[in-house]
Amino acid sequence: MMLKKPIAMAVLAVLSCAVQAADDADLAVIRSQIEELKKSYEQRIASLEEKLARTQAGSAVNRSDKPAVADQPVPGKASGFNPEVSLILQGRYKSMKDVAERGITGFVPAGGHAHEDGGIKGISKRGFSVDHTELMLSANVDPYWRGQAILAMADGEVEVEEAWVQSLAIGHGVGLKAGRYLSGIGYLNEQHPHAWDFADAPLMYSALFGEHGSYAQDGVQLKWLAPTSMMLEFGAEVGRGANFPGTDRNGNGIGASAIFAHIGDDVGVAHSWRAGLSYQRTRARGREAEVHDANDVHGEALFSGESKTWLADFVWKWAPDGNPKYRNFKFQGEYFNRRESGDIGCESDEAGAACSGVRDLYRSRQSGWYAQAVYQFTPNWRAGVRYDRLNSGSTKIGANALAEIGNENAMFKDFRPSRASLMVDYGWSEFSRVRLQYARDRSMAGITDNQVTVQYIMSLGAHGAHKF
Repeated sequence: MMLKKPIAMAVLAVLSCAVQAADDADLAVIRSQIEELKKSYEQRIASLEEKLARTQAGSAVNRSDKPAVADQPVPGKASGFNPEVSLILQGRYKSMKDVAERGITGFVPAGGHAHEDGGIKGISKRGFSVDHTELMLSANVDPYWRGQAILAMADGEVEVEEAWVQSLAIGHGVGLKAGRYLSGIGYLNEQHPHAWDFADAPLMYSALFGEHGSYAQDGVQLKWLAPTSMMLEFGAEVGRGANFPGTDRNGNGIGASAIFAHIGDDVGVAHSWRAGLSYQRTRARGREAEVHDANDVHGEALFSGESKTWLADFVWKWAPDGNPKYRNFKFQGEYFNRRESGDIGCESDEAGAACSGVRDLYRSRQSGWYAQAVYQFTPNWRAGVRYDRLNSGSTKIGANALAEIGNENAMFKDFRPSRASLMVDYGWSEFSRVRLQYARDRSMAGITDNQVTVQYIMSLGAHGAHKF
């Protein structure tokens, strides 16, 4: 028995050496395989890097010779010879007070009479109405130009809202646009009504530009986007200046001009912002405005002179992880200061009697602002709040004109219009939305108007991304 134990121990030692030798052989095989894989992948990576370098070199040559292929029209596609077509359908029901002469107290009604069609054109009628329908056609003309036309339809009338051509191949961050376009001043002005977060434009825009709550003109616009990590854009415009606050003078030269600058950036992954400053200058000749004297006699005053407007805007957006699909928040606000100088006089009263035609000094300074916040708390539901505030400011009129027009004229009344709005909307997709809005409107002296609006917005066809 004593001999069996040493023999067993010897056998175990031999087996252990054999297992160790087998393990060493397996490890050697594994190490060999790893080395082969490393060499194989290194060769593949080197090959891919070589192909990438050749591709980049070829692209640089192509870019120096002609515009990128993506900018070239492709026959048979929407961006080529067949234009992109879209139709925006908007309609609403609005409940508000029956006011014979609806306007903004202390501010000149755009287009003259405030009582036509139940109010100035920028303010909708009561009850059901087709709101603002747009038909858009757009396409690349060739590798160097793109064109777009937007026809707006409202109240049985059709007008050309925009019709422009835009450069594609100037390069160096320079963009040129010519034709009829929405001005780049401010933040909201370049957005069409279907892109607004509320059913109507802020009081500020109605007071500034009347009509549709935005300023468009026939002219030329030049923009430059700086090659910086932070968004930095500068722009300038010159044009006809036929729309309010200017008038169509049917003359040579420039009727209106504007300059603007925008700056913006990201803050982390979830936040982004943009701020802007704009200046607009235009001239009016015989611009009409209906006025009331102390005895409530209606008359027409004609203004000729210069209108200068400063605008400042700011926008802040938030979305978790930078993805706005499920939740997002947006805050925006704008401020304006307008100064007008020239001469004004009375032309006729409501009885048709002619005034003496006396014209005298006119100076005014007015301002206003709005701020709004909109929160999307599910992929379909959003809610928002907006507050508007205007200041009719100071107005200086010559003594002769005062004698003709009347010292307690409603147009020059010292008043601070305001409005508070709440809205909630539901979007089935980016192409269909229905909105409910309540507003407590105090834009008319002595009247508090509680307004309820139900609105739908439907987009058919091609639908490009909205601006920031």
